[in-house]
Parts: sequence; structure tokens; C-alpha cells
Amino acid sequence: MTEALPRRRFLIGAAAGTAAVTTVGAFAAPDIALAAPEAAAPEAKPETTPTGQVATAPDYVPEPMRILTATEAAFITAAADAIIPADDLSPSGSECGVVTYIDGQLAGAYGAGARMYRAGPFSTPQQGAGEQSPLSPLEFIRAGISAANTWVKGKYGKELDGLEPAQVAEALKAMDGGKAEFAAIGSKPFFNALLQLVMEGYFSDPMYGGNRNMASWRMIGYPGLPATYADKIETYRGKRYEVEPQSIADFS
Repeated sequence: MTEALPRRRFLIGAAAGTAAVTTVGAFAAPDIALAAPEAAAPEAKPETTPTGQVATAPDYVPEPMRILTATEAAFITAAADAIIPADDLSPSGSECGVVTYIDGQLAGAYGAGARMYRAGPFSTPQQGAGEQSPLSPLEFIRAGISAANTWVKGKYGKELDGLEPAQVAEALKAMDGGKAEFAAIGSKPFFNALLQLVMEGYFSDPMYGGNRNMASWRMIGYPGLPATYADKIETYRGKRYEVEPQSIADFS
């Protein structure tokens, strides 16, 4: 990230604004400078790591994909790790399960556009309005990945997952700025859709496949989903509230 927008501040802001998506491409992405992955932090156990100091999980193993092809998963992995590189604050996007989350969403009702109106007519949306498309979210992301890899290969000679970290960041910045020329869809709407899914996967409840070990919650000091804070008011009055976060599974 740039000095004007440090990575931690950007991700905390993104956490506050991340919400469910009902229309693919209908969300705006901030103008960001993507960071190249940095060296992972020393090995540490999430259960004993202080808030905001979660190291890369050494036991991470990618899960089998439900609907994404190997090429699509590799593209999303490269993009997620450029947007959320591993450092002393958290593991990388893919290590946090972002790809698993996106695969799960695209394999279900959201990916099929089950709650979207797709009968048309479609027109070029006004500035600030949502993207209009007959494609389902799965079809949109698939078309975008195919178009992106074609553009990237024409420019760099390799698909996105084969590039150096600096080249991945450069390519994604071009898409974010709408400067990458895609044949079928706009590069910026595609990047916006992909970024939204990456942020959702990073900050979601772990039951949906992302936010592995609640790494992002620990990074920003989010306590998770306790039923009530009534019994904590007196104990923590005027003090910083630092506790182990709890997910939906902890209350099941």
C-alpha cells in the first residue's frame, strides 16, 4: 500500500464497509495501490498471538474447489495474495481461506444469481449506478478471469499466477483503473467484483470458508459474535476490550 494509505488502515476501513452483495459489479472499489507480498512473520499460534499480531499459519493446505477450475483458482489466489499479502499482521489472503470462500459463494445460490433479476433490458448504467449484465455472478467472474488472463498474457507473456509479485500488482492496478482492455466486460467492474469477494472472504465468519483461524478479526481487534456485552461493561469500563474472538461455530 502507499504511505498515504497503510495496509492496516485500509483493511480496517474495508472491514467496516464489507457487506453482502446482491448484484455483481454494483459495488465500488476504492482507488488502492496494491502491495506486493512481503515475507511471512515468524510462526505463531493464533490462540496465543496478541490482537493484531497473527502470523502466517504453517499448516495451511488449500482445500479442493467445488466449482472453480484450477486456472480460475490460481488466478484468484494470485490476486488475493497481492491485495492481502502475508506480513506481521496476518497471513495472506489465500492462507486465510479467501479462495475457499469465493469458491463456495460461486458454487451456491449467489453464484447462480438465484435472487437477481436477469431478464433485461440492459443498458449502460449511469455513473454511480450498479453494473447491468445478463450474467450470473459465477458467469461474470469466469468471463472476467478469462479476459484478464488473455490480457495479462498478451502484455506479460504469462497468466496472472505466473507473474512476479510486482507484475501482479501492476496488472491489478490497471484493471482497477479500467486501463486493461478486456474483450467482453469492463476490467474495472470485474476488479470491483473480485475485490468485494476478496474482502468478504477475508472478514467473513469462518463458517463460510474464509477468515481462517479468525486471523482478520484478531488483526483489527474484532471480538466476533458474543451474545451480549452486558457482563463486560463494568470490568472493561475505560479499558481496551481485548478478548479471543468467537465465531458462529463457537455458539453451535
